[in-house]
Amino acid sequence: MAQPGWKSLVADWPWFGGSGRFPISAYSEFMPPPRLGLAPYGWANPFLFREEDPSGWHVTEYEEAFELRPGLLRIAEQVMESMVHLANGREAHGISRAKLLGNPYWPDALAERKGQLRHERFVLLLPLSLARTQDDKGRVRWTLFGSSEQGPARAFWKSFFHAEGAELPEERALDVLRGLLGAAFALPEGELADLRRAGLRILPLRPPAAFPYWAEEPLPAFTRRLLFDEKEPLQSVRYLLTFRPFSELPPLLQSAYLQAELHLLPFPGSLVFWGAQPYWALQRELPFAMQIPLLHLAGRHEAPTGLRVPQSGWLHEATHAHALPDASHGPLRDRFRRTHRWARVLRHQDELALSAREDKMTHVLFSALPDGLGLYGKPMARNVQIWSTDFHALLDGPSATTKELAAAVAAVKEGGLFGYRFHYPAMQVGHHAVYWQRPLVACLDPHAEKARLLAQDLLGYLTAYDTRELRLPDPVELWPRILQREPHLAAVELRTEGQGRSPRQESLNARKLLDAPQLLGRSLLSPSFARSLLSAPKHEGLDQWLDALPARSGVPETGRHLKDELRAIVAPERESLPTPLTYPQTARRSFEVAYWKTIADLSEGRFLTKNNADCVLDSPTQKHLRHHHRDLNPLGNYLLDYYRTQVKAAGMTKRVLVGDLPFRWKTDFDYAWMGGWLHNQAGEATERNLIVAIPGRDRSEAVIMADHYDTAYMEDRYEPSQGGDGARLAAAGADDNHSATAALMLGAPIFLELSRKGLLACDVWLIHLTGEEFPADCLGSRKLCESLVQGDLRVRLTD
Repeated sequence: MAQPGWKSLVADWPWFGGSGRFPISAYSEFMPPPRLGLAPYGWANPFLFREEDPSGWHVTEYEEAFELRPGLLRIAEQVMESMVHLANGREAHGISRAKLLGNPYWPDALAERKGQLRHERFVLLLPLSLARTQDDKGRVRWTLFGSSEQGPARAFWKSFFHAEGAELPEERALDVLRGLLGAAFALPEGELADLRRAGLRILPLRPPAAFPYWAEEPLPAFTRRLLFDEKEPLQSVRYLLTFRPFSELPPLLQSAYLQAELHLLPFPGSLVFWGAQPYWALQRELPFAMQIPLLHLAGRHEAPTGLRVPQSGWLHEATHAHALPDASHGPLRDRFRRTHRWARVLRHQDELALSAREDKMTHVLFSALPDGLGLYGKPMARNVQIWSTDFHALLDGPSATTKELAAAVAAVKEGGLFGYRFHYPAMQVGHHAVYWQRPLVACLDPHAEKARLLAQDLLGYLTAYDTRELRLPDPVELWPRILQREPHLAAVELRTEGQGRSPRQESLNARKLLDAPQLLGRSLLSPSFARSLLSAPKHEGLDQWLDALPARSGVPETGRHLKDELRAIVAPERESLPTPLTYPQTARRSFEVAYWKTIADLSEGRFLTKNNADCVLDSPTQKHLRHHHRDLNPLGNYLLDYYRTQVKAAGMTKRVLVGDLPFRWKTDFDYAWMGGWLHNQAGEATERNLIVAIPGRDRSEAVIMADHYDTAYMEDRYEPSQGGDGARLAAAGADDNHSATAALMLGAPIFLELSRKGLLACDVWLIHLTGEEFPADCLGSRKLCESLVQGDLRVRLTD
């Protein structure tokens, strides 16, 4: 029997066993979807789903307050500005001629009335397609994908249900419509008691033949008495709620609207995104292409507050045959500001506002040349979709093969105009990609002449598509539940004091304390652990932080309740601590001296070229090298020899595994200027993680202690602004990361002794990871996680 709702999305867990089933890409090469719901080890997110509510998808108070609402307002302001320009015939509306040509939502009858729609209130009932995506800082953020791929109407009407076939109470639904009409048209409450008498009618959509799944059915039951009847006198109809194209309205209704005798909800021009004929054609090759027309209106937005908006538009690659771009297709945006996870920005800062450098779009997407990439760049083509001016897909980056990438490079190199959008895959639960079809409900504030959000309880629904066999007409449907937990609502209202701190830091601090017990499966937190969760000035203790909450809240009484709630989850101080197992060995001067000497030996000894790309073959690098071979392999052998010696000294040769985990470095683009990469492709070298598996009493569990034994390229030797000359030279690595390598090395004999005495509760794995630093970009940690999830970890043992 099929599972209902979200349970159907995890029904085939575990689906990832076996080699190649759970690939993890470098974020710099391909930003994958965030995976939500059920983790590979079976851990369920306690905040996303509830067992008793299979139709629900939970949205936290923080997501709604800090991302969704401010993001919706920003989108509403941009769309509203465009709609006002469109209605007045101004070119600044930003909707291309190609989108308006033959568009049933903006026929000549409307276009010719530019500047004459004096009665228009510009009501938007605009269904957006939203999903959470990952950025290069590892943050998972709500993102605008564009206009709903489910058509212009379904999200609005699905808002009046809370599960499949389960409608909201009729009076509650009618109150939503009353609030919408009252706010948009400044109507008194008494006039809206009987919506039919107030003149509201509903005219259902007739979906186009190309998109039968855009149909609104089933409409909620309360709409029956409000349905428009062509036989009734038109004088009794003042407001018509319809998503039908203006060109398909009965002539009498068209005439009444144009003569200011009838209000249409929504503004008919706001639906042009679903009538853009070129994207109907593109949708046959890129299934989510109907999201794109609206996305073009929104400017790129990467700041942590609000909705993330990926860049989209058109790029022009000039050649003799294509010297100038055609302006009829959309916004020309052929420059791009790169971001990367090594950027020196705080989590709350807008990286785009801090970066002035813009690169040519074709270089950003396809160039693998060393000068263009710098230390932290990679071609970004895997996270973009590209199409031609005749609206044929050239590249669907997230699913592209190496051959398809090469074909796209060749097509763009020939020159011309190309449409594109950066496409970071939507959140996934199992094999299903999940999108929130949320209505953007707004009108034009006549006083401020800006968009004003309305009816924010119209939340739409979510659609989950099986990525193995994508079928837009047949998604699993879920309904959003905006959480309303009192302590978390209080946390949202907290203000942060102190220059340079995130304005949401105190909210985040409170959230960490509130969430931790549930995530850890315990009722109380130790005082020291609770304090360590706080990002607060060092001089501020836990009690001080708690006592300051009332003053940091917009409502002091609410702050006091939150303080009491948080204090209740902190356990009393323990009178005594357990006897330490390792401290007597590590607290000695001899251990400290050995630690620093080990770091010095690793960083200042014979191992110099310790980046996976070494040795880089360009002239700035070559002229500085003391030798022309990579030292990672000898360093790895040195570490393995050290552990074999320690294991033998402990008399545990037959019980402890010492070996490596070899693999090849694979990428989508060629980096022939990197010696290490080149040797991998030629089969002359492999990359490898190193492992020491020390047994504990429970062999079914392991604690992993890991470092990375490669080192980064030095910015001050590369960047001209820091005195560098473009040379890629590996750092000595004393603090990054030989300090950790030394800790693992000196910890090994201690763990071996604990294991020999039977004091280790579970296994301890000491793992030296390779390829953490750029350009390999978390190569070793990605490979380790892939193997653990897929269940194909294979250790090559050494003698």
